[in-house]
Amino acid sequence: MGRAQIGEFEELVLLTVGVLYDDAYAVAIAKELEDQSGRSVAVSAVHKSLYRLEEKGMLESRLGDPESKRGGKRKRLFNITPYGKKALDDSLDLRSRLRGQIPELAFKFNS
Repeated sequence: MGRAQIGEFEELVLLTVGVLYDDAYAVAIAKELEDQSGRSVAVSAVHKSLYRLEEKGMLESRLGDPESKRGGKRKRLFNITPYGKKALDDSLDLRSRLRGQIPELAFKFNS
């Protein structure tokens, strides 16, 4: 696989899957993203990103145990793959390199 590229929302979803580790399913991911960012997050957008990231090989999923409170329905749980970790590492590296190249003078604002 080549260079791992992801969009901003995909990156946030991938990071949140890692934060939630063994309890990463769409509703929990959306709630955690809302709590962490203070922004409203649609569960449908999380679902789309999860499946797109799984297609790219950055996530893998499995079905959890049936839950009586969900009418016996099982949650689809997600975990980061080695390729997903590479995508996160590449993204962090790029952002850090670019941020490191901004001269301090660029942050002296005329107000």
